[in-house]
Amino acid sequence: MKYLLLSFSTLFLMACSISVSEKRAEIDDEPHRPIYHFTPEKGWMNDPNGMVFYQGEYHLFYQYYPYATVWGPMHWGHAVSEDLVKWEHLPVALYPEANGMIFSGSAVIDWNNTTGFGSEERPPMVAIFTFHNMVREKTSQSDYQSQGIAYSLDKGRTWKMYEGNPVLPNQGIRDFRDPKVIWHKEGKRWVMVLAAKDRIQIFTSPNLIDWEFASEFGVGSDPGLGVWECPDLFPLKVHGTNEEKWVLIISHGVKEVSPNGGSCTRYYIGDFDGAEFKTEDPLEKYNWIDFGKDNYAGVTWSDIPSDDGRRIFLGWMSNWQYAKIVPTKTYRSAMTIPRELSIKDTDEGLRLFSNPVKELESLRNNETTLTPGEIEEYLLVESQSPDQSALELEFELSSASSRAFGIQLSNNLGEYVRISYDKQSSMLVVDRSNSGKTNFTDDFKDLQYIPITYRRDKMKWSVFFDKSSVELFVDGGRVSVTDTFFPNEDFDELSLFSFDGKVRLISGKVYDLTNSL
Repeated sequence: MKYLLLSFSTLFLMACSISVSEKRAEIDDEPHRPIYHFTPEKGWMNDPNGMVFYQGEYHLFYQYYPYATVWGPMHWGHAVSEDLVKWEHLPVALYPEANGMIFSGSAVIDWNNTTGFGSEERPPMVAIFTFHNMVREKTSQSDYQSQGIAYSLDKGRTWKMYEGNPVLPNQGIRDFRDPKVIWHKEGKRWVMVLAAKDRIQIFTSPNLIDWEFASEFGVGSDPGLGVWECPDLFPLKVHGTNEEKWVLIISHGVKEVSPNGGSCTRYYIGDFDGAEFKTEDPLEKYNWIDFGKDNYAGVTWSDIPSDDGRRIFLGWMSNWQYAKIVPTKTYRSAMTIPRELSIKDTDEGLRLFSNPVKELESLRNNETTLTPGEIEEYLLVESQSPDQSALELEFELSSASSRAFGIQLSNNLGEYVRISYDKQSSMLVVDRSNSGKTNFTDDFKDLQYIPITYRRDKMKWSVFFDKSSVELFVDGGRVSVTDTFFPNEDFDELSLFSFDGKVRLISGKVYDLTNSL
C-alpha cells in the first residue's frame, strides 16, 4: 500500500488518494492541451458565438484569430458535434470585411423564412453579429460598432453576407455589441438583446433585417460594473412546476466587482413580455453563473428541439486578466464543458443551477468505487487506467468533526491545485498558487474565496479534471467553480483530505475519461 503525506499550511492532511503512475503520452507539443475540452487546432480563441442546433448537429462558432496565439482581427471559427463531446473542426465561417471585424453574436434557424433568404422547406441559418470597424475606432469616432447578418443554406458550411448590412447601425454608443437573438413565439417576432455600454438594450424585428428599439434594462446600475458584454435571454420552467421565468445573462470584465477578480458572468431571473425584461431583484444583487476565475462570455444554444427541452450553456475558459499570456504555444484557450441550466426554488429564492450535460458520461472508461468511511488514515485507491490524466470524481461528504476538507491534484514536483471547504468561514477556497507555471501574472496566484450562503450538513461534489483545468459542481449545481492551471508535469495524484478532525465519506466514484478529440 502507498501512503501520502500532505501538508496544509502547518497541518497534516488526512487523505484518500487516486494515484496515476504514468503520464499520458503527448499527442503534440502542447503539454497543457485538454483531452476532452474544445480547443482550436491553432491560433487564438475567445467567446463562444452563434451556438445553434440544426439537423442533428450542434454548431459552435467562436471568436477566432487563426494567424497568431494573441488577439487579432476577429473571425468566426466553426466546429460541429453530434453529441456535445466529439467536435469536428470546419473551415472559418466568417472573415473580416469592409464593415469591420466579426465580433460576438448569435445564430438562429429562420424556420418561417422571415428573411426571404431561403424557403420554408429549406430554412436559412442566420448569423447575427457585431461589425467592429477598427479604422473608425482609431480615429476616435464613437460609431465603430454596428450589427450585421449573414446566412447559410448548407448547414453552416458556407455563408453569404447580407448586402444591406448593417441591419442595426450604431446608436451613438461606443460599446454597442454582442447581439443574442431569439424567436418570441407569443409575439411572433424576433427579439435581440444587445450590450450597450452600461446596460442591455432590447430590439424587435419581424424579419431579422428591420429592427425597432423596445426597451432597456440596467439603467442606473452600479457604474463600477464597467462595460456589459455577451447578453443572453431565454425562458426556463422552475424545476418541478409549470411556472415559466426568464433568465438574463450578462458578462463583465471588472476586477472590483467579480467574485474572484477579472472576467465574470452573472444573471437575473425575472419576467419578459416580448418587449421588456423585469426582475424583482435590485440591479446590484450579483448572482454568479460561476465563482471561479475561468468561465466568461458564456451563452446558450438556440433551436434545441422541444422534445429535448434543455437549455445548454458553454463558456470561454479563460480570464482577460491573463488570457493573452498563458503558457501555451500553438493555441490559446479552451471552452468549458457544456452545462445544462435549470431554475430551482431555494431557501434564498429562485436560483440558476448548472450541471454537466449527460452526454459527458460517454467519456467514462473505468469506474472505481470509493469505500465509505471516515477519512483519517491514508488510503490509496489505484486508478484502473494509469496513463489517464483526465478524471471525473463524484462524492458526498459529511464534515463530522473536521474544520475543513476538500480535494487536491498534485505531482512529483510538489505542485498542486487544492479546493477546500472551510466550515468555520463557510467558504470554498481555491488555491493554485503552487500549481506550476504561475509567474506570468500576479492575478493568477491569488486564493479564491467562494461563500456557501446556505446551510449544509452534507455536501455533494462533482468534479471534472482535464490536464489543465478543474470544474467543480457543488450540491447539484447550486455553486460551480471553473479554474485553469499549468503544471510543469502532469498532475497524477488526486486526493481527498481533511484537517482538524475527521470527515466522513458517504459515497464516491471515480471515472477515467477517454480522449474524444
